[in-house]
Amino acid sequence: MTAETPPPPAITLVIPVYNERNSLRPLDERLRELLPALPTGSVAILVNDASTDGSAEILADLAAAQDAPFRLLRHERNRGYGASLKTGIAAAETEWIAISDADGTYPLERLEDLLGAIADGARMAVGQRPLGQQPLIRRPAKVFLNRFASYLSGTPIPDINSGLRVFRRDDALRLRRLLPDGFSLTTTITMALTTEGHRVDFLPITYGKREGRSKISPFRDLGRFTLLILQMAMAFNPLRVFGPAAAALIALGLALLVVRAFLQETVALATTVVVLIGGVQLLALGLLADLINRRGGG
Repeated sequence: MTAETPPPPAITLVIPVYNERNSLRPLDERLRELLPALPTGSVAILVNDASTDGSAEILADLAAAQDAPFRLLRHERNRGYGASLKTGIAAAETEWIAISDADGTYPLERLEDLLGAIADGARMAVGQRPLGQQPLIRRPAKVFLNRFASYLSGTPIPDINSGLRVFRRDDALRLRRLLPDGFSLTTTITMALTTEGHRVDFLPITYGKREGRSKISPFRDLGRFTLLILQMAMAFNPLRVFGPAAAALIALGLALLVVRAFLQETVALATTVVVLIGGVQLLALGLLADLINRRGGG
């Protein structure tokens, strides 16, 4: 940061909790150390998402302490990771939101560095996990999702769904109708802000071994994350989806015309025309979707 860079802003750190009883007392200790080092006015909110393993009782005990380092919110029924984040964000009073997990995998002390990126002008700052420190079974899916998202957004995205990040509360509220209640909230907000052209900084962090069992299945959730990325690209940058498909069909149609010109009846004229028209129609749909998107955003 330069001398002209404003000081980092106060944040509300929102942490969802669902069946994390073994992590809660260490988390309480970490928050006691962390909050005094953050900008004045920073607070923490923990959202108990109807845990069933005794987490609720531990959280209630910790929150009852006179010097409790967090505010506790509760869901009466399990609603999901994203829903818990949205509950905490709605209750926050600061302009900036930070999120993390309760399982001890993320280095909370790196929030100071993420806040430095925010103070330097980033719209969102994300803790980028090293691929080598993540479970081996998840790595192929993560590489695919990151590259797919980078292409569709037109911006390098080295870690699309990291759970350690800082962003504007107003952005989360503006995008609330698009933000899912499940684990893909982080994927959604990353795609939304990058395709809108906002500056998103990725800062390398370490990634620890979690307490307990992960609630994400790399194989079960791969299709869902892929579809979500496509939906976000369609919502914010539809030409990145329609354009290549249209170009491929038009190129194929032109190639068939060339082949037909040299080989006469080998290629049916109807096939060539259908392919060309299909490409033109896809391009027209993409341009129309892009026009609607720009007018809606304006």
